[in-house]
Amino acid sequence: MRLLYFLIIVSCIKTFAQTNSEWFPSGLNIQPFTANFLEPKAGITFSLGERNIRLDIGTSNDIFRSQSQNTTYSFGADLFTFTRLRGESEFHFPVEAIDYLFGLNGSIKVKEDEREYGLRLRLSHISAHFVDGQFDFGKGFWRNNRDPIIYSREFIELFPFYSFDDLRIYAGLTYLINVTPKNLPKGIYQLGFDYFLTYFKELPFTPFIAYDFKLLKIHKYSGNHIISAGIKFGNYNSKGFSILYSYFAGKSIHGEYYNFNEKYSTLGFNLDL
Repeated sequence: MRLLYFLIIVSCIKTFAQTNSEWFPSGLNIQPFTANFLEPKAGITFSLGERNIRLDIGTSNDIFRSQSQNTTYSFGADLFTFTRLRGESEFHFPVEAIDYLFGLNGSIKVKEDEREYGLRLRLSHISAHFVDGQFDFGKGFWRNNRDPIIYSREFIELFPFYSFDDLRIYAGLTYLINVTPKNLPKGIYQLGFDYFLTYFKELPFTPFIAYDFKLLKIHKYSGNHIISAGIKFGNYNSKGFSILYSYFAGKSIHGEYYNFNEKYSTLGFNLDL
């Protein structure tokens, strides 16, 4: 028995010696998926031809990271808000709706030559709210004939991915543990990619294009489409600054409008983590 204990201790010491571990490391083990909406963002987008503005204030941090040979593990936390504003005269921007997300994440990434693959797991909570900018005080009712509702959900999200030649392909599966309104489905399914054109070495920025498709059921199945294209200053797979155009078609990204169909284009910028 003592020999068994000794062998276990020796094995643990050997494993620890071969592992590079760090608390609160810089950067992220897995970079945000460019066109997926529920990613950490810090920026602003303007709807083209409309007065709608979206303000994103969010972050995701790896709290602990461990690397062994070609495999990296991480554990972290997410805190997002995404806010819908309305542009008015005299530089006024009434806040109409705001959604909050907070949760935990874990990830694993394997690098082999020029290829990478792995997955990200998140456990998160979202709640959505109308704000005073949504209320028409002159007429005494909520705008768009939409009264406030209780919208919240707790969910588990799994995103496996595969990356090669600057192209990253991913799938997504979200299971809603608890959701209000109760008639919402338990499953959401996603596919997408992002591609950074890194062979333009002489340019001070990296062009990119990305697409995300989300299949969900509200009364019946429908698809959400997000197409993004732009340029990123800085290292394409780490921190930087992006200027991007996006096209969105599908159910609203805001929980208070969860069953509204929308189509619009945006132009904006983002401080990438």
